[in-house]
Amino acid sequence: MQNFEKRRDRFNAFKQFENPLINVSFDLELRDFRPYCAERQLPPFHFFLYCVLSTLNGLDNFKYRIYGGDVIKIDEFYASYTVINQDHNLNFARFDMTFGLDEFVARSLLAKREAERSSLMINTAADLTERELKNNFYITCMPWLRLSAIEHPIFRHALADIPSFAWGKYRAEESGQMTIPFAVQAHHGFVDGYHIHQFAEALAAKVAAMISI
Repeated sequence: MQNFEKRRDRFNAFKQFENPLINVSFDLELRDFRPYCAERQLPPFHFFLYCVLSTLNGLDNFKYRIYGGDVIKIDEFYASYTVINQDHNLNFARFDMTFGLDEFVARSLLAKREAERSSLMINTAADLTERELKNNFYITCMPWLRLSAIEHPIFRHALADIPSFAWGKYRAEESGQMTIPFAVQAHHGFVDGYHIHQFAEALAAKVAAMISI
C-alpha cells in the first residue's frame, strides 16, 4: 500500500464525486496471437483473457478497492466474464484464477459451458461475502461489434471500485499485427489515463512474450 499512499490525496479528491469513474476506449495494437493459438489448439478468447488477467495481476493501481471505509489492495482475484447462454441471454462464468495457461483454459472452458447451459443467471456473486466481492474484475467481450465506446451499468457510482474491461471485434493486419477495440473503466482515485496506457503496453508485451515461447 506504500504506492497508494503517494496518491491518497487524489483518491480523497475523486471519492467526493458523484461519479468518480474514468472511461477510456482505444484501439489496442498487439501481435496477432491466432496462429499461435491454432498451432496449440487454444481458443483465442481464453488465451487473450489469460493475458489480460495475468497483466492486471502485476499492476497495483487496478487492484485497489474500497472496503470498510478505507482502501485495500487485493492479493488474489476470480477469473470471470460474460457468456451468452442457450437462450441468447446474458450469463456469467466464474472460476478460480490460475497462472498456468493450460489449467486456466481448462477451467475457463468448463465455466463457460456451465454458464451456457444454465437458463438461470448464475455466478452473480450472491454467494460471496462483502470482502470476497472485491476479488474481481468485470470483463465482457462483444466479438460481433467494432466497439467504439461502452457504458457499464453501475449500481452506485460513488462505490464503483472494481475495474471493468470490454473488447470487441478485432481487425487483422498484413504485418502480423492485430487491432482490438478495447475499453477500460476504473475509479479515478486509483487509475489515471497513464495507468490505462501502462496496462495496454504491458498487455501487448505479455501477448508478444507468450507467443514467442
